[in-house]
Amino acid sequence: MTLSGICSTTLSLTLGALCLVAASGCSSQPAEFTTTSSLNCVDDSPGCVSSRQSALRTMVADKSKSWVKQPADASAHASGVRLFALRQRRRDLTCDELAHGKREADTAPNVLRANASRLTHAQIARGVILAGEVSRDLAREQAKRCGKT
Repeated sequence: MTLSGICSTTLSLTLGALCLVAASGCSSQPAEFTTTSSLNCVDDSPGCVSSRQSALRTMVADKSKSWVKQPADASAHASGVRLFALRQRRRDLTCDELAHGKREADTAPNVLRANASRLTHAQIARGVILAGEVSRDLAREQAKRCGKT
């Protein structure tokens, strides 16, 4: 590895660690505050991956599920954090929250495609695939517990 590669890797790891420290230092704050920057981190750098993993753990652990009805933008869909959290928490969601999550998953592909200038084709494709899977999972859960969807 070249000196510039080592410096670049070191900088990425340092920035990733700073993001994690900043996020963990705010753990007493509402989930909305601690996960917002993680939802906007859509690249595959180690720092972003760690930040998204931390945000997912925070959202899944949030007993209030306050994040479920918060608005989501294209970056939030592209990061996959909210969609994965909806999938993981589907058995704990109320029928109203399931319906809201399904609507979000159903609209995510259009939101992602409308923001093609800010996202890569791969980010859009992954988001669209994940949104379809989550929508189907939430629909099955709705059908089981909430009657007709």
